Amino acid sequence: MGPEDNDLRERTKPFGLRLVRMFSRLPKKTEAQVLGKQVLRSGTSVGANYREAYRARSKSEWSDRGERHGR
Repeated sequence: MGPEDNDLRERTKPFGLRLVRMFSRLPKKTEAQVLGKQVLRSGTSVGANYREAYRARSKSEWSDRGERHGR
């Protein structure tokens, strides 16, 4: 794991937390909530997908996980 990998690992959690705070501050109108939920799901999945790939037992397992997630 290189320094850039560690950098990504350290940035994904704060990014997800910022999205959660942003979502909680959105207006309660239906349009804002629908769009906010989509941003929240897609933004927080970045960290989840990274952690799943990071915890892969082998390079081939990591590659397989990436392909299943459309990367």
